Amino acid sequence: MIHAITHEFELNDGRKITLETGKLAKQADGAVVVRLGDTMILATVVSNKDAKEGVDFLPLTVDYQEKFASAGRIPGGFFKREAKLSDYEILISRIVDRALRPQFPEDYHADTQIMLSLISTDKENMPDALVGLAASAALAVSDIPFNGPISEVRVGKINGTLVINPTRQQLENSTIDMIVAATATDIAMVEGEMSEISEDEMLEAIQFAHEAIKQQIKAISTFAEKAGLKTKRVYQHETHNAELKERVFKETYNAVYAAAQKKDPNKQARKMHFKAVLDAFKAGLEPEVLESHEALINTYFHEVEYKAVRRMAIDEQLRLDGRKTTEIRPIWAEAGYLPTLMEVRFLHVVKRSR
Repeated sequence: MIHAITHEFELNDGRKITLETGKLAKQADGAVVVRLGDTMILATVVSNKDAKEGVDFLPLTVDYQEKFASAGRIPGGFFKREAKLSDYEILISRIVDRALRPQFPEDYHADTQIMLSLISTDKENMPDALVGLAASAALAVSDIPFNGPISEVRVGKINGTLVINPTRQQLENSTIDMIVAATATDIAMVEGEMSEISEDEMLEAIQFAHEAIKQQIKAISTFAEKAGLKTKRVYQHETHNAELKERVFKETYNAVYAAAQKKDPNKQARKMHFKAVLDAFKAGLEPEVLESHEALINTYFHEVEYKAVRRMAIDEQLRLDGRKTTEIRPIWAEAGYLPTLMEVRFLHVVKRSR
């Protein structure tokens, strides 16, 4: 007998969302089924125990796929199988990725894959606003290091009233269609479209969405406790040298700050200014130190660049190219620049007129 662990909570309109683990995909590091009505999403997450040599970033893959089988259909045509991800599915995957990625520890570099599959769907509840919740819940019940939870919701405005995760029918009359992803304290991602609304209305919608997200994050935490909080895995994906890091900072920071203050509008020239500082520092190092620690030196120098440029922006309100933080780049437009495209458009207009 398979024993599943579930937790249920309500949206502000009374609809119930159920989180379940322990029944499907038991070999994954974390697996959760999220259900709203008859719409169900299976989220699985797996991550290698160790990172590949030389990797200094998080190789995270997030894939969301709406299965034909979720609607009781079999793909037609020559291939009787699920197709590749559509542009829409890739967009939803990216929204989840951008909300999740910053919550992983900066020094965690193991290959990590999150698969989000729509396994059942109904005609009312839209699944794309549930995938962030599903992915975050799967990470919460796993032993993978993660500084979440996060969650996401869709917010609509029907007849002047804000609604969380509106149904398909409600969305047809909505002046806002926006997906918001966030942590308990910060907005991470906003994606969508809307009719002409004021800035105050948009801010109100984001704040409304964030309050709903906070409730979902609380539900994820309660669910993870029910499932039995796993001890997060111990990992060592980076090796550091505190003495070398301090030396790089001490000997290059002032020169990097001075290079940033040149306010050169040419991006390639700015890169050369910074590179000259790094080359000068490396030239003064002992050959054995440079040979054995060059990768670390490059990493620490990049941190120096980040801190110096950020400090200039905060203290002097200046960007690298000399613009103030309140200025934008010049924007230009030109009509008829592509002659072939103009010709095609002209023929299209003529055909329509006939």
